Amino acid sequence: MTRKYVVTGAAGMIGSNIIAGLNARGIKDIIAVDNLTKGDKFRNLVDLEISDYLDKHEFRRLLAAGSFDGELEAILHQGACSNTMEHDGHYMMDNNFRYTTEVFEFCIRQKLPLLYASSAATYGASSVFREEPEFEAPLNVYGYSKVLFDRVLRRRWNELTAPVVGFRYFNVYGPREAHKAGAGSSVAFNAFHQFQKEGRVKLFVGCDGYPDGGQLRDFIYVDDVVAANLHFLENPGQSGIFNLGTGRAQSFNDVAAAIINGIRKHEGKPVLELGDLVSEGLIEYVPFPDILKGKYQSFTQADITKLRGAGYTRAFHDVETGVGKYCSYLLGSR
Repeated sequence: MTRKYVVTGAAGMIGSNIIAGLNARGIKDIIAVDNLTKGDKFRNLVDLEISDYLDKHEFRRLLAAGSFDGELEAILHQGACSNTMEHDGHYMMDNNFRYTTEVFEFCIRQKLPLLYASSAATYGASSVFREEPEFEAPLNVYGYSKVLFDRVLRRRWNELTAPVVGFRYFNVYGPREAHKAGAGSSVAFNAFHQFQKEGRVKLFVGCDGYPDGGQLRDFIYVDDVVAANLHFLENPGQSGIFNLGTGRAQSFNDVAAAIINGIRKHEGKPVLELGDLVSEGLIEYVPFPDILKGKYQSFTQADITKLRGAGYTRAFHDVETGVGKYCSYLLGSR
């Protein structure tokens, strides 16, 4: 009997791209788990091969009831609420922390590999992004819900019966995120649609010592996230918590310029330097919102020493390349 793979958060950006990656490897016996209360997410699953779909609440119930005992090959647990502005702590802790703990307990009992989504939000305002407790200082309940499970894993390290890998995702962008349009979607996605609608991209004025649009983030293309997940799935000798970013911080200006110039090239127009984009009004700087003050990471950059030390050697897309590909995808999917 072929055992099944489970991908939670299956209709989300990362989960659906992981299923696409599994399909490309000939793996189609996949149980997709998600919450389709926001039904438009179904679009991320239409072109994918899965063997079953379960609502996350039903999945949690069946997991606890033993319905999947002996049935599974591995769980790739991407399901979580990733909205950093979500203030309902009860929901966040149940959906992110408790849910992950239940999956973890099941994998220990069943001796199953578990790959799960952690987050760079665990670091908060830290200036050091290394997978060690002294650098963990989340600024919101989302970050806390993620770091709390990472700490559970550390405490229970000696109980592991199969590999468990947590990925601290940095700023992920790429195809299959249209359902998150708004605050939850990537800078690249929002910049593309804002430029198409208004003919300009709005970025925040400088803060925390950074110039206008110069705040720095480690932006990672979703294809790179999928490649890392599948590498650890296919090479199960490692367990641990690993940063998953490019290791190179780039500015919001870089993302906006890549989007605008990608559209300009598509329209047969010349590429412009940042100064020209600003002087021509194609990039505009707007006041920093009060709601984000004290909760905003002006700088993130993954320390990927541990990831490389675990044998992951693949190169990452930089912003110019990754956002360029994404821009072409968005232009082709209109």
